[in-house]
Amino acid sequence: MQKRKLGSGGLEVSAIGLGCMGMSFGYGPAADTREMTALIRTAVERGVTFFDTAEVYGPYANELLVGEALAPFRGQVAIATKFGFQLKPDGTPGFIGLDSRPDHIKEVADASLQRLKLETIDLFYQHRVDPEVPIEDVAGAVKDLIQAGKVKHFGLSEAGVQTIRRAHAVQPVTALQSEYSLWTRTPEEEVIPALEELGIGFVPYSPLGKGFLTGKIVESTSFDSTDFRNVLPRFTPEARKANQAMVDLLTSIGKQKNATPAQIALAWLLAQKPWIVPIPGTTKLHRMEENLGAAAVELTGDDLSQIDSAAGEISVQGARYPEHIEKMTGL
Repeated sequence: MQKRKLGSGGLEVSAIGLGCMGMSFGYGPAADTREMTALIRTAVERGVTFFDTAEVYGPYANELLVGEALAPFRGQVAIATKFGFQLKPDGTPGFIGLDSRPDHIKEVADASLQRLKLETIDLFYQHRVDPEVPIEDVAGAVKDLIQAGKVKHFGLSEAGVQTIRRAHAVQPVTALQSEYSLWTRTPEEEVIPALEELGIGFVPYSPLGKGFLTGKIVESTSFDSTDFRNVLPRFTPEARKANQAMVDLLTSIGKQKNATPAQIALAWLLAQKPWIVPIPGTTKLHRMEENLGAAAVELTGDDLSQIDSAAGEISVQGARYPEHIEKMTGL
């Protein structure tokens, strides 16, 4: 597995990471802990050195899983986790609201270190921008954690350009994590140029469109009642039918390259910038190995032009999130 550098602070990770959220949260019932532990450890054997989690995934269950699974590999892998939500006091899924007060950030860091069995968090992201707390105060709190040896690198998620600049001026931002894929290209307009200017890495989440770009989800696919895709406008049956055109494009390119639609979608992301590290998630070993195989798919300039031209003709139907969730993004 090739390596890539995020930011200018020396964080080097595998070109493709592993998003662990879906193992515990979001996509239906939590998967079997022993099976997911084995999957994470197999990922390490396959060369993955970058794992993504957050306290809100569960809550807490995903950090506990990742901490236990990666305990034998301390110092060999980088673990990213996140702060920024006020969780429900009874520990049930979901959250009450945003909370990036400096004292809360430091409390979350201490608790995450315990769950992850770490002395230092490799990459600590603000999960969503909190409009009630100046970003300078957030960056300052993480700077304190870095100076205390509890955190190595500072990250932001779904932040807009001005927020990124203000934070970066207080504590250098190593990486931005935002949704980016062939069907969510908003970051290309302002964010990616700013990241390049500032020397900040980019970690696309949902690089496979929450599973849609794999080609395995069709108009008639039904999800478990606890799967959050049930409430996403882009996943209504009508939107799925309309958005099949994007999958058809990836499938046709894949046939030319002897690759799957998912591999083309990931290879396209990797070809955009050398400091982009997607974090596809899965609970299936064969799907993880398929995703990692994308690193070996080479797309030429002509291939990329063909994809961009064809994708430009496709109008993606449906918003990413319901309006109340979309308001939490800074884009």
